[in-house]
Amino acid sequence: MNLESHYLILYIYKKEKMKTIKNILAAIGLISISGLFIFAVQKGPSDQNIENEPKLVNDYNVYALSVPKALDFAGEPVPLENPDILERMDRELLVNTYWQSNGLLMFKRAEKYFPIIEPILKKNNVPDDFKYLAVIESGLTNAVSPAGARGVWQIMKTTGRENGLEINSNVDERYHLEMATEVACKYLLKAKQKLGSWTLAAAAYNAGNAGVSRRLEEQGVSDYYDLLLGEETGRYLFRIIALKEILNHPKQYGFNFKKEDLYKTVPTYKVEVDTIVTDFSQFAKRFGINYKILKLHNPWLREGKLNNSSNKKYYIEIPKEGYYSVKP
Repeated sequence: MNLESHYLILYIYKKEKMKTIKNILAAIGLISISGLFIFAVQKGPSDQNIENEPKLVNDYNVYALSVPKALDFAGEPVPLENPDILERMDRELLVNTYWQSNGLLMFKRAEKYFPIIEPILKKNNVPDDFKYLAVIESGLTNAVSPAGARGVWQIMKTTGRENGLEINSNVDERYHLEMATEVACKYLLKAKQKLGSWTLAAAAYNAGNAGVSRRLEEQGVSDYYDLLLGEETGRYLFRIIALKEILNHPKQYGFNFKKEDLYKTVPTYKVEVDTIVTDFSQFAKRFGINYKILKLHNPWLREGKLNNSSNKKYYIEIPKEGYYSVKP
């Protein structure tokens, strides 16, 4: 919040006698930047009040965060003794702590999708910390980027096809979470082998192996934290580490929820299909569900039919009975 906004709030408080933060913020027309509110409130101890300044609402203030003394990514330490690194880490912790609605959604979705991602990372000997990369890439949704990357892991068409995914107007396996996680693992393992660290491999997931290699050579360094990078890749690792820290210590960062508040994975079973399917609406009815539910569990099916021009085997997820109420 800039100084002018601060004094305007105090002026309104004194002159207009507004009673709630909601009214004050509405009066000054508070705006957001990239979806992040530039003013946030959090309940905290009263002894941290700023002396000689009136409180807007009792017991509600904005507090600086204490950056943990030690942080790491995939076992590789973050050099927090470097003041530049400390400031950049602090920024991402602040941004993601005070974007409360988004933070709660990450907790909810992680409960649903991490159990699918974690065993695939483990099987491929990719550190568990890379599940947080998926969080910052897509918010654990089937997002579409302006550049054309798709799915939870934000895989580009070329990368997907090079790693065996079928991608066309009928089927796009970048939306298949298990298959896309396997592709992400392949990419990360190659990047680690080429660049020498998991930190640089994560950066390469954003900027490409060639891009990171070129920057390392141009600047004569060998570590991500020594590189001067553009805004997006320069923030990339810090965002991952911030989400890791917050998701692992919710209470410490002011997030309160119960286990039942989190999203749950609906159990499914797989149906093998090796022929053409002319109508998925009718196909779904055979299993006691509708087309919408079929697509929710199989977002990689991009049309209402399956062409299967290659005569391959597909495995379609069907939710177990009793989890959806479907009208006949």
